[in-house]
Amino acid sequence: MSERLRLGVNIDHVATIRNARGGDHPDPVRAAEIVARVGGDGITAHLREDRRHIRDDDLQRIQDATDLPLNLEMAATEEMLEIALRHRPHAACIVPEKREERTTEGGLDAAGLHNQLAPVVTRLADAGIRVSLFIEASERQIDAALRLGAPVVEFHTGEYAHAFIYGGHDKVASELKRIGDMAALAAKNGIEPHAGHGLTYDNVQPIAAIPQIAELNIGHYLVGEAIFVGLENAVTRMRSLMDEAR
Repeated sequence: MSERLRLGVNIDHVATIRNARGGDHPDPVRAAEIVARVGGDGITAHLREDRRHIRDDDLQRIQDATDLPLNLEMAATEEMLEIALRHRPHAACIVPEKREERTTEGGLDAAGLHNQLAPVVTRLADAGIRVSLFIEASERQIDAALRLGAPVVEFHTGEYAHAFIYGGHDKVASELKRIGDMAALAAKNGIEPHAGHGLTYDNVQPIAAIPQIAELNIGHYLVGEAIFVGLENAVTRMRSLMDEAR
């Protein structure tokens, strides 16, 4: 039996709904409290440059409301670095960010951006924040994570999720093998592999079954399901599917 797979729940899109009309409802902090109550292992939130969902004051309120570790997704900018250093989340996952994108479109080019990322990684690590890099599952990016000294990588599973719907069996198998091989390579080199993006009830189990992966971060799908069945039920079902896969 593999070690229990952790589930981090991204609550950004509770804030997206709130921000559609302004005001304070629905409150992402309430979502964080529900996740804690039903057995989630962490809270993920992406403070974007344009503040389209999570806002600055949400971070402290989330940290005050629950003992679950906060994983702050952030761009490698001076503004976001200063916010991370002020709030001291458990972890900071450095992600690529373009203002015009609807959601994160692919992994961070850690190899190509080494010189930009190195001081950010160092300052986060020196503050006791566990650094993760959101990357494509490739040898080149894992090598870059090693050179940067990042203890964690999170593999972008968007291509796998897309293949699951549109790509056919061979493409799904190819993507799954790529992620599995790179998870094994990361773990062999002392880096803890996580995964996330586009994971659903239908496609989560093959990813969850990869023994080296320690954590899945899932958000949009769970918030979407919560509209119909409630967040407690959505998280509980995802947790059950992940446990079955292990």
